[in-house]
Amino acid sequence: MSGFPPIASLRSLEAVARLGSVTRAAKELCVTHSAISQQIKQLEELIGVRLFIRHGRGLQINEAGRLYALHIRDALSRIGDATRLVQVNPRKSELTIATVPSFGNHWLTPRLQRFRQLHPHITLRLTVSLTVNDIAEHPSDIVIRMGNGDWQGVECRYLFGDELIVVASPTFNGGQLPATPEDVAESQIIFSSESWKTWCSSAGLGAEILPAGLCINDSNLVLEAVRRGQGIALERRTLVQDALLRGELVQLTRFRGDYPWSYWRVTPLHAEKPAEVALFNAWLDEEVAAWKLQQQQLLAQCQQDPSG
Repeated sequence: MSGFPPIASLRSLEAVARLGSVTRAAKELCVTHSAISQQIKQLEELIGVRLFIRHGRGLQINEAGRLYALHIRDALSRIGDATRLVQVNPRKSELTIATVPSFGNHWLTPRLQRFRQLHPHITLRLTVSLTVNDIAEHPSDIVIRMGNGDWQGVECRYLFGDELIVVASPTFNGGQLPATPEDVAESQIIFSSESWKTWCSSAGLGAEILPAGLCINDSNLVLEAVRRGQGIALERRTLVQDALLRGELVQLTRFRGDYPWSYWRVTPLHAEKPAEVALFNAWLDEEVAAWKLQQQQLLAQCQQDPSG
């Protein structure tokens, strides 16, 4: 700040004015007598105002000095209060993550507790939107997106791919679940925005199952209807895997369809990123590695099960 007097000079002024002695001020501030005198002289030269009357080596504060010292004392007190406040209540770090609702609900949020336990000082702000298109439109530190990773002006890191599987509640149809692709095709289906084309091709069905009956454009609502036993659905494994492991849903047949989009971690091309970003990225890499290992193990089990 241009023209701002040095703190040391201001502290010397306040101490001499309060204690009435250069010697006592020097002792309080743990400096020499000459250092106090020099600091005050520099302060007077800087502001262009005489603050003390000099008697040999002694200093006697004048009216201008007394008034100035009162204001400085108040200012120094405020600085001390602010310092103590920030020491007692340091600013918590914040990190804003943006993603689509389905991935945030079924994959990311169930895992965030582990990050919070590792880094309790970081406040996480999770924002969700169905239209996470341009990272510039989302003032976020990190965005998790679905796509091909070909976005311009951002840094992209591939996380993992996905696949489509058919799921149902264990209680669907009184527990008499479809066992073959043909049974699936003839079942009560709750259609989402996912195409059945790749699944039908994998299952060897001659024609694609086309939407009819109940169609819902939100995966969260689709899965809630499936949990209630209202039908079966074709959904991304990332959205249903945890529910499968808990026994809330079951996979119908071993056939899978390719999902055209992968998940990517996207960050702005900033010269410097907050330290919190590095911590989150390291945690996310560990979670992704654990997820991939889990999928490999499940795939191996499925291949060993002839009834799958």
